[in-house]
Amino acid sequence: MIDTFQVIADPSRRHMLQLLSQNSLTINSLAENFDMSRPAVSKHIKILHAAGFISIEDIGRERHCTLKQDGFKELQEWMNYFDKFWGSKLRSLENLLNKKTKH
Repeated sequence: MIDTFQVIADPSRRHMLQLLSQNSLTINSLAENFDMSRPAVSKHIKILHAAGFISIEDIGRERHCTLKQDGFKELQEWMNYFDKFWGSKLRSLENLLNKKTKH
């Protein structure tokens, strides 16, 4: 099992995800955006694919990468937990402040 947070910890992989959010791209097109070897880009793509962030489809002689929702689910669940946590804390603070202003 791949740790989702380790996958997105790498700035190059985050940049790849941002590029793919605009359009699906071939591996070569993605590689043009980075100052690293083609094998290094391929390694990052394999990690994103294994973690469910992207799908890879062979079209002719090229491999096209597209974002997938699967990898983002764990991130969203984690963020939702803390959204609820902070929302609750802020409501408690608001209630406390309202009580103080009424007295």
